[in-house]
Parts: sequence; structure tokens; C-alpha cells
Amino acid sequence: MPKRSSSVVGREFGNGVRAAIESTGLTQRQLAEALGWQEAKLSDMLAGKGGVSESEVRELLAYCRTPLEERERLIELFREQGNVFLQVPDEGVPDQVRTLINQEKEAIEIIDWSMILVPGLLQIYEYIEAVTAKAQTVSEENIPRTVAARAARAEILEYTRTFTFFVHEQALWLQVGGEEVWREQLAHLLRLSVRKYISIRIVPRSVGMHAGTCGDFRLMKFPKYPPVVYIESVRCCLFFDDKETVDTYENILTDLAAVALDQEQSREVINSILEGLQ
Repeated sequence: MPKRSSSVVGREFGNGVRAAIESTGLTQRQLAEALGWQEAKLSDMLAGKGGVSESEVRELLAYCRTPLEERERLIELFREQGNVFLQVPDEGVPDQVRTLINQEKEAIEIIDWSMILVPGLLQIYEYIEAVTAKAQTVSEENIPRTVAARAARAEILEYTRTFTFFVHEQALWLQVGGEEVWREQLAHLLRLSVRKYISIRIVPRSVGMHAGTCGDFRLMKFPKYPPVVYIESVRCCLFFDDKETVDTYENILTDLAAVALDQEQSREVINSILEGLQ
């Protein structure tokens, strides 16, 4: 793994190794001394910048007595190259939740575009439950923990970061989980929309064709790392942090901002739909 600037996969690897180190009760300096490493070498690895060989990674994980399954996961992450990180989740709570949660927690700004559904971070528990129940990748017995994992992600909605959600109007009209859930979801959007660090902007149906028809995605920005684009499909998810891809999606967001209603107009649209359900 050559020494390079931090990437999504590199940081995911670093987070896993950091957890392994913490399980020993040792400080990074103590562990570096035990392995005969410079502390800077260990710091670079934890930051996802490489600078170590696979055999050295195995040595570290063995010293930390990392469980075999987690050890193999980290070795696979270590071997990943490039600026595209593909994950194919197993059935149940998706593996990508761990990576996505890590990225969301580190981001200082998140911009989300959603065409069909209310954005995941804005969904109420019952809405998530109804969506998950229709998923073809989650068995009935795994629905509760999958819903719980997805609902917990909303904990990042706090004032130390900023959020912009572009939502197509058709997503507001899709009844998910019955009329009562539909009403509560719309009311939840109104409550969130008044928070200064959350901007909800509706793309009206009257706009017609627009740049966002490429599909849903999320752009996450960080204080020290390049932005990351996250795209999810039925059976896999992708993380991009190369400049060309990020620039393309930033241009799409610029086009969406040009056609979306402002925050007050968007609240009026949400409220008008909600009043029609009373």
C-alpha cells in the first residue's frame, strides 16, 4: 500500500486499526515502541495514508489480538486501491452502514439529493420501517436491527455541521407506511426545516427535466480530506473521492440549486400537502 493522501477506503482501514489498538489499552506511542516503529509511521497508517506493508499490518493486528474475521476485513481494505470504493453488502444490516456512518460523522457539510423518497437522514422511524419492509435484500427477521441502524444515523443532525437536502416534490407525494405515517413524516420535515443548520429545498414537478434525473446521491465535505460522493443501489454502494467525479456531481448540485425552491417556498409546499391530508 503506497503512501498517499487519505481516501475513503484508507480512512475506513485506519478507523478499523484504531479500534483494534484501543482494544489493547495501549497508546499509539506504546504500540509503536512495542513494534519497533516510529510513531509517525503509525499515525500515517491510521490517517489512511499508507506507508506500511501488508506483513506489517498483519504483525500489528496479531499483536492487538484482533479477531480473525475483523483482521481479514482490514486486510481486504488495505489491499484496495484507487479512488472508487465498491461495497456489496451481505443480507441484514448492510456492511456499508459502518463506512457511511464513519464518513457522515467526519463530514462538516452534507448535501443530499433524493428523487423518490424522503432523504434517509430525514426519515422518521416508521417511514424507515416501511421502506425496509419492502426491500428485497433484508429478511423479515433482520428488519428490526436494519431499521434501528438506519434510524441511528440521524444523530448526526446537529449544529456543528451543515446540511442541505434537495428533494423532488414527487417524494413528498409518495405515501409510505400509510396516511398517518405520511402525515407525521411531512410534519417532521417542517420541524427540521426551521433549524438554522438544515436547509430543505424542494425541486417542483413543474420544472420537468433536470440534471438530477441521473439519480440520488450524497456529497460529503470534510475539514481535512477531499469531498466524497456516495451512491447507493439495491445490491451495492459506491464511494468516489476523485476530483473529476466530485466536480461532476457538484455541477449537478449547482443546477439543482438553480431550479429548486428556496427554503420558505419549500416549507409552503410541504405544508400545503400536509394540510390536504387533514
